[in-house]
Amino acid sequence: MTLQLNEFSLDFFSLAGKAAIVTGGNTGLGQAYAVALAKAGADLFVVTHGTNWDETKGLIEKEGGRVEFFQADLANREIIKEVVSECLKAFGRIDILVNNAGTIRRAPLLEYQQEDWDAVMDLNLNAVYFLSQEAAKVMMEQKSGKIINIASMLSFQGGKFVPPYTASKHAVAGLTKSFANELAEYGIQTNAIAPGYVATKNTAPIREDEKRNAEILSRIPAARWAAPADLMGAVVFLAGKASDYMNGHTLVVDGGWLAR
Repeated sequence: MTLQLNEFSLDFFSLAGKAAIVTGGNTGLGQAYAVALAKAGADLFVVTHGTNWDETKGLIEKEGGRVEFFQADLANREIIKEVVSECLKAFGRIDILVNNAGTIRRAPLLEYQQEDWDAVMDLNLNAVYFLSQEAAKVMMEQKSGKIINIASMLSFQGGKFVPPYTASKHAVAGLTKSFANELAEYGIQTNAIAPGYVATKNTAPIREDEKRNAEILSRIPAARWAAPADLMGAVVFLAGKASDYMNGHTLVVDGGWLAR
């Protein structure tokens, strides 16, 4: 049904009553996504590789939301169904899936090892596909849902020393379109966020390299690295009713990096 102008409301950004899975949601950008969704009213099911989640738990509970944590290695396909079933046990529904968990391993192309290729692809691509597939089964029965993948600048560019990361993030952009084409008729929107250069623990070595840091800043029109909080608005938008007619899109939040 076509939305009328007088029907639009800021409530379209509210996630009250919604349940969200965020993978890799205990640190960095994943933590920012989880807290943002909690601020908008969602209950959180945070999947994390580690078990030290006191900080994230406190940030979410401060917003008044419910949160459950689930320790898992998403490279293990057997655990994917368990993630979905445990979220259903906790909250009875799955409205939002944020496929944030990922890894990167660096080495020159001709020295890259097969085990490193497999590790990156298993988490960055295979886990995204299989978890999205399982969550979509629940969302199809609900006739609604939001799948939000995390792409990258290397969904558009080639990079150096990270061939599987680049391949996986190009593939994530493609999966986003593929899922959108099949799931839209069930009221499910599939989109992606492509963060630019973000100041997190993972990027600390690059920021500490004065030459590399200067090169990066010189290309960003905003003239600064993003903070995780800069991505919070994007995830709330894609998770809420405000983006109901947005499908198969990769939303770039990069300070202008790709425009330069």
